[in-house]
Amino acid sequence: MILFTSGGLFALLAMSIPVGIVLFLLAFGIDAFFSPFPLMRGLGQVVWSSSNSATLIAIPFFVLLGEILVRSGVARRTYAALEAWVSWLPGGLIHANIATATLFSATSGSSVATAATVASVATPQADKLGYDPKLFSGAIAAGGTLGIMIPPSINLIVYGFLTETSIPKLFLAGLVPGLMLALLFMVVTVIFCVIKPSLGGPGISATWGKRMAVLVDLVPLLGLFGTIVGVIYAGWATPTEAAAIGVAMAFAIAATQTRITWEMVRESLLGTVRTTAMIMLVVIGAYVLNFVLTAAGVSRALQDFLGNLGMGALATLLVIVVIYIVLGFFIETLSLMVATIPIVVPIVEQLGYDKLWFGILMIILVEMALITPPVGLNLYVVQGSREKGPLTDVMLGVIPYALAMLAMVGLLILFPAIALFLPNTL
Repeated sequence: MILFTSGGLFALLAMSIPVGIVLFLLAFGIDAFFSPFPLMRGLGQVVWSSSNSATLIAIPFFVLLGEILVRSGVARRTYAALEAWVSWLPGGLIHANIATATLFSATSGSSVATAATVASVATPQADKLGYDPKLFSGAIAAGGTLGIMIPPSINLIVYGFLTETSIPKLFLAGLVPGLMLALLFMVVTVIFCVIKPSLGGPGISATWGKRMAVLVDLVPLLGLFGTIVGVIYAGWATPTEAAAIGVAMAFAIAATQTRITWEMVRESLLGTVRTTAMIMLVVIGAYVLNFVLTAAGVSRALQDFLGNLGMGALATLLVIVVIYIVLGFFIETLSLMVATIPIVVPIVEQLGYDKLWFGILMIILVEMALITPPVGLNLYVVQGSREKGPLTDVMLGVIPYALAMLAMVGLLILFPAIALFLPNTL
């Protein structure tokens, strides 16, 4: 049954069938061949119960928030402001790429949107100033992965929904690891550019007067992040209500910094509908597959298999980490999460690990799927913004940052308090 599930997953994905449809087809197949009961008779109830949740309304709100900020030009002013503050470091504008991705991640909730935004702003600068195309584009792709770690995060909302984990606690748990990962990216950049200065362009220094003057361009995003996170943790709003407040603030920011047109609103709404429809199809498909896997005994069979290996909790956890890294080469981020959460999270809990902590560990592992070929979405997003150069440049450029992610995984395993300190304290 396990071979049927895993083999069917890879076979159907290899046929380029949409992931949401793949999850439904797997559920139908397991029901037909392995279940003694007609589970599909409860399909309507499972689909309704999985989609009838106020928590999921936060997803289109956060997607719309990111669409508004991208299309209104707020990101360009943010990039210019951060350039004045961090581009004096070895690596120059590469640090502005990472810093902008970090700040934009704190409002968009989407890694692909973050990578696309930073790439559209930063890429024209690379050739003009003589930056190494590999490290420059690799930093953008890696920085974009922070969109699903730093709150608010759509992927954390999905994880919380599927595992019945507190979403505000997940947001708190992801904050420190997300900022640490951004810092690791900058440290990696400094190390490489000190060892080989030609990888980075010229350092760009700015007067303190200019730095203070451009702070006004950072205030909108910082204020937006502070409001969204603040109202959640103050208990004034749920994540869904906070997302709605964020959309209203994003419109206000766009109105004050640029002219809002009907075309911009139309494109933002269409982009939101497309992205939300894709996410919801995958989430509902995962919920149906989870129902069938549990009823047919697949989850229990896999738990027994790992338990019979005779390994300790840490060794089993490391096996799970390796599985996620390998699957990340072939499966897109959200798909990887929803296809594995029903099977893996019960095993992790059985091993004695905190599912709140594991959610953050899983996010870092699936972040790597965004920058590992052949399916890494951020690689293609960044490549699409470049006017010349092969895709292999971006692939080679993300290697140092992928190693930084592995280091972060190790730190989380060694020091779980990195993720649990804020939720346990607040």
